[in-house]
Amino acid sequence: MADIVREIERKYAATDETRLPDLTGVDRVAAVVARGVEHLDAVYYDTADQRLAGAGITLRRRTGGRDAGWHLKLPVAPEEGAGTEPGRTRDEVRAPLSDTPPPELTALVRARVLGRELVPVVRLRTRRTVRVLQDAAGAPLAEVAVDAVRAQRAAPAPAKRGGGPAQARWCEIEVELAGAGEGGAALLDAVGRALAAAGIRPAGAASKLARALAETETETAGGSGDADRAPGGGKAGRAAGGPGRDGAAGTAGDIVLRYVREQVRVIVELDPAVRRELPDSVHRMRVATRRLRSAFRSYAKVLDRTVTDPLGVELRWLAGELGVARDREVLAARLRAGLAELPRPLRLGPVAARLRGWSRRSHRGARREVLATLDGARYLALLEALDALVDDPPLLKAAARPAPETLARAVRKDYRRLAGRVTAALAAPAGPVRDQALHSARKAAKRTRYAAEAAVPALGRPAETFVRRTKRVQQVLGDHQDSVVARAALRELAVQAHRAGEAGFTFGLLYGREEARAADRERELPDVWRQVSPAGLRARSGA
Repeated sequence: MADIVREIERKYAATDETRLPDLTGVDRVAAVVARGVEHLDAVYYDTADQRLAGAGITLRRRTGGRDAGWHLKLPVAPEEGAGTEPGRTRDEVRAPLSDTPPPELTALVRARVLGRELVPVVRLRTRRTVRVLQDAAGAPLAEVAVDAVRAQRAAPAPAKRGGGPAQARWCEIEVELAGAGEGGAALLDAVGRALAAAGIRPAGAASKLARALAETETETAGGSGDADRAPGGGKAGRAAGGPGRDGAAGTAGDIVLRYVREQVRVIVELDPAVRRELPDSVHRMRVATRRLRSAFRSYAKVLDRTVTDPLGVELRWLAGELGVARDREVLAARLRAGLAELPRPLRLGPVAARLRGWSRRSHRGARREVLATLDGARYLALLEALDALVDDPPLLKAAARPAPETLARAVRKDYRRLAGRVTAALAAPAGPVRDQALHSARKAAKRTRYAAEAAVPALGRPAETFVRRTKRVQQVLGDHQDSVVARAALRELAVQAHRAGEAGFTFGLLYGREEARAADRERELPDVWRQVSPAGLRARSGA
């Protein structure tokens, strides 16, 4: 089983003559303890076109030091509260030494490499001098490492003129927090100020690998291959321009492709998070999948449907597979919250225990299904197809038209579709027929909202307002649908309790409360719906 370590660090440029200042007294630092010298030997793996490096991901096999083994570093987020110096927060996933990349690590980059072979690209040998910053109690706060690095290309092809493998040498300083505790960013800021006072400046490269790749290229090479790649795998430069927030010049293709590329990026970036079961990752990946599918359908005048329709089918499949886990998660949380709201005298029998057992079984089953989906050939084929689409988008003639007019027309079309479904739902007879009609309206509300979200850069504030009000309709309809699903689950639990000879009173009570909640949402819907209007979009587009 792989170990995971949160890495929060900053890097600084250095030379052989660089001397660290005395850091005692900086922030909470009471002592600086030398820990000696380590000799590290690391081989970094990537695809031939450096897909991992282009995404800020590193995979290495390292010997020497205290943590010899395989290390996969995945970007997390910028440091909150950090100063102006560049910092990096990454999760380092570790596995024991082996001759080839471990499957538990390669699975986490599968969405990036897309079946391409992982090969050695760079070897780094580092002489590391480590000092530990300790607080008054002797607890470690951070490590300061002065690294003398030698980099060498692992493959013989990128040789400099004159023959021989490309090589580079440099020195740098790493300051890494000993933990992710409170005050870490402030400590890094304080250490950074002390280093700046000594003439030590932030490093220009984000990582050793990035610098090694840049400095060991052939003299005639045009680049490492990663700079032109978008996070999802496609070319970043193509149709990357576009208007600003309030509708500056740009084409419909500019705006739609920007939105499409962003959703593909999110799907790919969340793949390892879903595999690691990080909070909310399944939900966010599912939303990105739905947004992408909605964009294909709403902007069919911009992107060729002969290409996007088959992708839409596969995206619908993926959203459904992810939904198994997400829907069970949401449902279990809703039932637990409902039970917690009941006074204790109304909780008859082992209701909480039965609910916990049902939730655990549902979670385990859903988890297995999600992992099987991400490891399957169908999912990989979808990612390959999305990669090809963003690399060579199937633009139609309308893509070259001004964005405001084209995008506003598409949003208004989705609005009319939504209006028809809301009207039909409000007129439907109470019961299963109305429940189904409201669920259909909810799906139309999502599509309309996502279409307007994509159009915000072209349509500005009117689109933002429209998104906000449509989202409110979606929330009302979503809560109603959640109540429908919850009632079905409560009936199932009540039947199980009855068969086991347990009281079903509490489940019946929860069922009744869910019925009342759904009725409240139905009464609320007309007022919320009246707030939604595309009039501002029509005026802005000039239509």
